[in-house]
Amino acid sequence: MGEEDFGHLERLVSELDARGLLARVVKTHSGRAFVRVINPNATSLAENVTCRPHTPVKDHRDWYYWWSWGERMHHADDPAGAATKVARVLAAVGE
Repeated sequence: MGEEDFGHLERLVSELDARGLLARVVKTHSGRAFVRVINPNATSLAENVTCRPHTPVKDHRDWYYWWSWGERMHHADDPAGAATKVARVLAAVGE
């Protein structure tokens, strides 16, 4: 896990915390990292978000947050926008 993806994950955690979700960076034994997010009002509503580059473009990589099912979610330069999407997906009925 590089410093760049860890920094993106930490910024996402801050934004998710600000929205009332429980979030933390989890590092696996293999060195991969992801953000585990849980809605504290409905703990069965949870998601794992990763951060990685999409495709190298002329020696420049665009970093994105990715849903657990492998779909690209949001550009990593906008953790607030990504957190809004995650909060919307994890919202319980009536929240």
